[in-house]
Amino acid sequence: MWVGGRATTFLLKNKHSLKKYFSFIVVARLKLALMKINENTLSIKIHTKNLLYLYCSKQASLLVEYLTQHIESLIFTTEHPVSLEEIGNCLEETLEQRFPEEDLLAGIAQLKERYAAPQFAFEIVEIAQGYQFLTKGAYHETVGTFLRQSTKKRLSQAAIETLSIIAYKQPVTKVEMEKIRGVSCDYSVQKLLEKELVTIVGRSDGPGRPLLYGTSEKFMDYFGISSLQDLPKPKDFKAPDESIGEQAPIEEQVSMEESPKSEEE
Repeated sequence: MWVGGRATTFLLKNKHSLKKYFSFIVVARLKLALMKINENTLSIKIHTKNLLYLYCSKQASLLVEYLTQHIESLIFTTEHPVSLEEIGNCLEETLEQRFPEEDLLAGIAQLKERYAAPQFAFEIVEIAQGYQFLTKGAYHETVGTFLRQSTKKRLSQAAIETLSIIAYKQPVTKVEMEKIRGVSCDYSVQKLLEKELVTIVGRSDGPGRPLLYGTSEKFMDYFGISSLQDLPKPKDFKAPDESIGEQAPIEEQVSMEESPKSEEE
């Protein structure tokens, strides 16, 4: 009892110190618990961040892996040559990611190499500032025969002559075309506009400000050229100045129905 009494007396005298001691222990334990919680939370955050990074990396690699297929589908679907800018803009809106121009060109190069193989009858050709699937040269005659058999309306001789003048003299007015041909070009120009082979590019500064005509992008697509620089040069049509033997006569047939006022398609 005495020992118990001394202990009780000691506790009563030092109760404030003991309270601080126990409070310190409780606070320390709480801090340790909070540290463990924070450590676990940080570990979870790091783990989540790593998983997110891996997921994003995987998704990015998948996008790059299938980038060629996306480009292939665009070139295959469009009826006209699709430009590199159009491909990039479409992929950016669809996949929500901007692809560098180098990646797009690499994908197109891979497609070109694939379709260059002999088992394919068509290939990807850079034409009219874009890319398009076209039949290989070895099959042009077969396709041409089919088109001749199935196409009812073709360009007339008058339309071809007018189109040639526009292609080589553009921008050119209708009056200038008629001076060269010697006949009215109203009907031919109208048909060429309907076929979208020529377009109005502006107005001349001359009297009356007549319309100026030029070729369209469809013109280059129609004739299979990338730019107007690919047109045959006029010198290629000139007869040689010197030749061996007698030169064959050149016959020109001029339709008597054509007059300076009208023409027939």
